[in-house]
Amino acid sequence: MSTDKLIPLLERVVAALDRLAPPPSGSPDFDSADAYVWHTEGDRLEAVPEVNRVDLALLKGVERVRDLLLDNTERFARGLPANNALLWGARGMGKSSLVKAVHAQVNRGRPKSLVLIEIHREDIPSLPRLLALLRHTKRRCVVFCDDLSFEAKDTTYKSLKAVLEGGIEGRPENVLFYATSNRRHLMPREMIENERSTAINPGEAVEESVSLSDRFGLWLGFHACDQETFFSMVEGYVAAFGIKIEADALRAEAIEWSMTRGGRSGRVAWQFVQDLAGRRGVTLKPVNASRR
Repeated sequence: MSTDKLIPLLERVVAALDRLAPPPSGSPDFDSADAYVWHTEGDRLEAVPEVNRVDLALLKGVERVRDLLLDNTERFARGLPANNALLWGARGMGKSSLVKAVHAQVNRGRPKSLVLIEIHREDIPSLPRLLALLRHTKRRCVVFCDDLSFEAKDTTYKSLKAVLEGGIEGRPENVLFYATSNRRHLMPREMIENERSTAINPGEAVEESVSLSDRFGLWLGFHACDQETFFSMVEGYVAAFGIKIEADALRAEAIEWSMTRGGRSGRVAWQFVQDLAGRRGVTLKPVNASRR
């Protein structure tokens, strides 16, 4: 093949490889958004223009943990000492919703003061690389992992434990780690018992397994709600979205819905309100436009 024909061919190959290659890693432009998702492919942060969340005022039955997390996050945003937080407990009670709502509330009072970065459970081993990237930014960052837990034979928790408080560099002072989990110790009881039975020193094995949760200075427990709290959740959503319905009819339908779901929670309340709004032809846009 002649040189005249070879050079254009090679140029097309190089262009194709450039398109396939991941973008180079580096500090993102944190002025473009207040929330990002961490992707291990190419070690990059993808901006999230609009976070899927509910307004803090709509989260009912979690007032105490709401105030604790909000205070911890506001102190961190002001550059003051704050703790990593573990939100654990009953499913559907607003753990992840609270993290996102608190982030929005803090930025509403102090615009551009806080970045929320979501890391997926399976990407936890890449956390040191993410922290190395965030170490050089001036903005305060909350790294958030939803539904964090570990199963048998999963040793990832050891690397997370070292990153949160240990290691020669330690956690960057501009970074906090928030996680939600259904388990207080982030791992099933049988995993802890198995380590107890197979270890040379059972006490030390159990201590190592459960000490991961000790790396979170703030433990916030979420518990199943009673019927009145469930009604408060439903009524709050109905009022926020301007759904017209008589109070007695609303309660009767809400009770029936919760019975078909076998329980009451914030998630069940939200699912009921979505069904109610759909049946009544109401779009779920807050009447005061404060949900986002």
